[in-house]
Amino acid sequence: MRAGGSNPVREAARILTARGNVVVLTGAGISVESGIPSFRGSQGMWEKYDPMEYATLHAFMKSPQKVWEMLSEMVSVCGGAMPNAAHRGLAALEEMGVVRAVITQNVDGLHQAAGSRRVIEYHGNLDELICVYCWKRYPTRDRWTPGSVPLCDCGEILKPNVVLFGEPIPWLAQEEAEEEARTCGVLVVIGTSAQVSPACDIPRIAKESGAAVVEINPEETSLSGNVTDIHLRGSASELLRRIQVTLSTDDESTSTSPPGIK
Repeated sequence: MRAGGSNPVREAARILTARGNVVVLTGAGISVESGIPSFRGSQGMWEKYDPMEYATLHAFMKSPQKVWEMLSEMVSVCGGAMPNAAHRGLAALEEMGVVRAVITQNVDGLHQAAGSRRVIEYHGNLDELICVYCWKRYPTRDRWTPGSVPLCDCGEILKPNVVLFGEPIPWLAQEEAEEEARTCGVLVVIGTSAQVSPACDIPRIAKESGAAVVEINPEETSLSGNVTDIHLRGSASELLRRIQVTLSTDDESTSTSPPGIK
């Protein structure tokens, strides 16, 4: 089923209602409206920082001070960001009993800040630092200040507890994410190009297990041609608002936004 009808938003809402057990997979695109740049694209982080030099475990072990140039920018930007309407919309859909879980590739913590309760952080969270030598952990706010390189009590440089290239996905997060994908009725994919492994496997696991896949992305992705059932092109904030209004009011006018999305 493709988004070729006169009202693909209503069709997406119908599928969410009919199938239930909705799980959401989010990527960097959902946080752009919060002022956090995506990694890819003309304004992405990888235009400024070569990921092979700044975002691999090997690079961190070789030159942690250099890698912290990028990490400091990420911590600063994410630390000052607020949830946008798309984050709040997903939290509202969870409150309505529509969404059961969010799997996020993001490390900004904005889903939790918006009120989502069941969040699987596939790539970790910038709010925590970890020592790769003694494995002690610290809240980022206790060890990091802008421009600084945080140190462990053992004297080694701390790393944010996020997954760099060359690191495995945390076992529990991967297991929980794949189980959600295998058992959901609908997977909604928002703001991800589905290019990074193994997160890119999640939509395919859901599809092969019988789920419908609804994609919310402004452009086509690698999923759009052969995995996605309905592709809603546009702003995640606006499309989620319209979906929630449709679910809340059925055939009533969509001119008034429900609580939770402003």
